[in-house]
Amino acid sequence: MQMIKGGVTSAKGFEAAAAAAGIKYQDRTDMALIYSKKPCKTAGTFTTNVVKAAPVKWDGKIVHSGVKSQAIIVNSGIANACTGRKGLDYCRDTAEAAAKALGIDAEGVLVGSTGVIGMQLPVDKLKNGISKLAESKGKSSEKGTLAAKAIMTTDTFEKEIAVTIQVGGKKVTIGGMAKGSGMIHPNMCTMLSFITTDAAISRKALQKALSEDVKETYNMISVDGDTSTNDTVLLLANGMAKNEKIKYGTEDYKKFAEALHAVNEYLAKKIAGDGEGATALFEVKVDGAATKEKAKILAKSIVCSNLTKTAIAGHDANWGRILCAMGYSGVEFDPEKVDLYFQSKAGKIQIIQNGTAIDYSEEKATEILSQPEVTAIAEIKEGSESAIAWGCDLTHGYIDINADYRS
Repeated sequence: MQMIKGGVTSAKGFEAAAAAAGIKYQDRTDMALIYSKKPCKTAGTFTTNVVKAAPVKWDGKIVHSGVKSQAIIVNSGIANACTGRKGLDYCRDTAEAAAKALGIDAEGVLVGSTGVIGMQLPVDKLKNGISKLAESKGKSSEKGTLAAKAIMTTDTFEKEIAVTIQVGGKKVTIGGMAKGSGMIHPNMCTMLSFITTDAAISRKALQKALSEDVKETYNMISVDGDTSTNDTVLLLANGMAKNEKIKYGTEDYKKFAEALHAVNEYLAKKIAGDGEGATALFEVKVDGAATKEKAKILAKSIVCSNLTKTAIAGHDANWGRILCAMGYSGVEFDPEKVDLYFQSKAGKIQIIQNGTAIDYSEEKATEILSQPEVTAIAEIKEGSESAIAWGCDLTHGYIDINADYRS
């Protein structure tokens, strides 16, 4: 597997575009297009929030029906959530306008929205934006980057990646882009991820690869504990690499799944590290668990602890908060067997051994915790399973951003 420069336009046959439609923002692009020259098999995972935005409902029907798709239209600024029947009408209007502008079937047009909940979309601006997207689409990596920027809300940077693998002597490419900064606590945040591939792959294998991998990637991140109404991951495959079709359970499937994992993990970590007001990516590793599920629960409990997150913001090795978060996670372990370490580019230091503080340098611990990427490693010594979760520190900036988000 090789990482290459690019994003959603890196795979054969995919194009992208960005446009300024003035839906909410008046000083930036706010609509994006992902387009395939050939119809694509689609896979998707969506929010488990009972309150689901109209685009989630719309896309879910398309993915589950097996209808092929050639385009995704995304807007930022307004989430199209809690908008009643009108919300689904907006999705239909979007699909029909895209079909007309791109010369494709409206039945498979996927849509995505992110932003303020409860506001109605300005349909005329939306349709005008779609016309601009169709006119400006292209296959360059720059077009992909512009699309990644257009879907941002409170994000501070665009998030994109592309990798290549060899399948049966053919080069297969997977590219992706994502947005997410606040309301991040997926259970499949406001999180959107769009992935493209030119792989020839069965629909079953495509959905299996995505559904199994989100458990280890997007579902292992948290910024603020809020599961959004709009969480969506869509994966499109157009088959233009002309490899022998990948089927579930084969060696080629394993290779594809590993590459997809690399893309998803990269994007998930970028989302976690770009949490609203964050100054550091906070990674938590739990090693030595009896089961994978126990390791996941413990890692997620630590990464979601507000007290731990504020300690990371203050570069304070307040290990008691971590042990406490493990204790209320809901799983059993022996706290008197726990070893805890902090690690970053500045080094690695052990803080507790067998549940008790050891003699360590507070100055060195502060130096390690002052880096832009910080890892806490908890060893519980009861088995061989492990898990990793990602989050960020919690600063005053989070309140500043969210206190006046609508205005």
